[in-house]
Amino acid sequence: MAKEKKVEQITDMEVDFAQWFTDVCKKAELISYSSIKGIFVYRPYGYAIWENIQKILDAEFKKCGVENVYMPMLIPESLLQKEKDHVEGFAPECAWVTMGGSEKLEERYCVRPTSETLFCEHFREVIQSHRDLPKCYNQWCSVLRWEKTSRPFLRHREFLWQEGHTMHATAEEAEAYTQRMLNVYADFCENVLAMKFNGAEATYTIECMMHDRKALQAGTSHYFGDGFAKAFDITFTNKDNQRAYPHQTSWGVSTRLIGGIIMTHGDNSGLVLPPKIAPVQVIVVPVAQHKPGVSEAAQALCDRLNAAGYRAKIDLSDQSLGWKCAEYEMKGVPLRVEMGPRDMENGQCVMVRRDNGEKTFVAVSELEAKAGELLQAVHDGLYARAKKNLEDHIYEAHSLEEAKQLQEQNGGFIKTMWCGDEACELKMKEVAGMSSRCMPFAQEHLDDVCPICGKPAKHSILWGVAY
Repeated sequence: MAKEKKVEQITDMEVDFAQWFTDVCKKAELISYSSIKGIFVYRPYGYAIWENIQKILDAEFKKCGVENVYMPMLIPESLLQKEKDHVEGFAPECAWVTMGGSEKLEERYCVRPTSETLFCEHFREVIQSHRDLPKCYNQWCSVLRWEKTSRPFLRHREFLWQEGHTMHATAEEAEAYTQRMLNVYADFCENVLAMKFNGAEATYTIECMMHDRKALQAGTSHYFGDGFAKAFDITFTNKDNQRAYPHQTSWGVSTRLIGGIIMTHGDNSGLVLPPKIAPVQVIVVPVAQHKPGVSEAAQALCDRLNAAGYRAKIDLSDQSLGWKCAEYEMKGVPLRVEMGPRDMENGQCVMVRRDNGEKTFVAVSELEAKAGELLQAVHDGLYARAKKNLEDHIYEAHSLEEAKQLQEQNGGFIKTMWCGDEACELKMKEVAGMSSRCMPFAQEHLDDVCPICGKPAKHSILWGVAY
């Protein structure tokens, strides 16, 4: 982490975390505001991060037998009504198309807030036999939810995401696939985004802790059972030649992940990007580039890095060295390579890590190998810091009042026992301002009774304030 604040336009996160976040999104050129509230422009640098996320995740999905499809943008109201509980949850956020050109439509069309109903309509057409199963589909698209409030990346009206939908012959197969996809997300967050999380069951989720000790739901994987199949009359002939309902899963992540990256790793100089999704992994900066041969030597380093498979860029602009260093710190480039006249004489370059500012003198002959070593060190450093932030801010409470006090004093996750009653969830929200985040796979026995109602406890659970 940079020791000094280099970019004056960014508000210190310790002063106003929300404003710091907005400043980073704008100043690092990730996003711009459009003329419609809650709908943002993804600028090239911000969209490139999403492209890298998409590329890596898409390859992992395909290893799980997933095929990409694309469903329509519009959903007839009559189709939504087939699953009433589903549509009621989205009704306040639905945007409706009522005119086609100058003609009023006979039926309203909803701009997709999610696509379960469309997938189910299609599954009904293509699933007839157990030989047609499993069906493992995913789509990369945008969805529209008419949110009342908005924040860059965290809460958009229109946002980008992927939504996977699968159908299986048995409940056991569907449950196993639900957890398999959760593990894809978990591995991605840890090994690519360097984010530490807690995991949960039922609706499987990974909950990551941000710098300000609030929770961010980074990925979910749902087991739906056969509820949608019954609502949409999706049946198949099983191996016993009997008609049966298939069991469904759904799983997804969105551009909210980019908000999580910013809030997990960023500092008062701007972004700090994990190397595997950084649009530029290495920035080459000439020092005293007006002197003979410096620009050419720096360009040669950049060319070698690109040839070795790194995403490298060189800045040969006439901006000052200080401006360049601050600019690429702001943009979170994981590694900076400096080359000046003295370096040329000594057959070396200087590599600077974005996560901690550490400088390393590297022989030019070792350029490619050392770049890989230091990029891995940046990832490991970011992950270690995120892990420490999570582990240092999980607190144990044995009463509702203690849970409230710990949250007010420390933030973070508060772990307690829980009876499983929704009324206790609501009371925790009302009294302590926290929602249930997840029930960890590794269950603990903290008490015999629920600290909220005093009834026998069934689970250990984590509570927190979430984005």
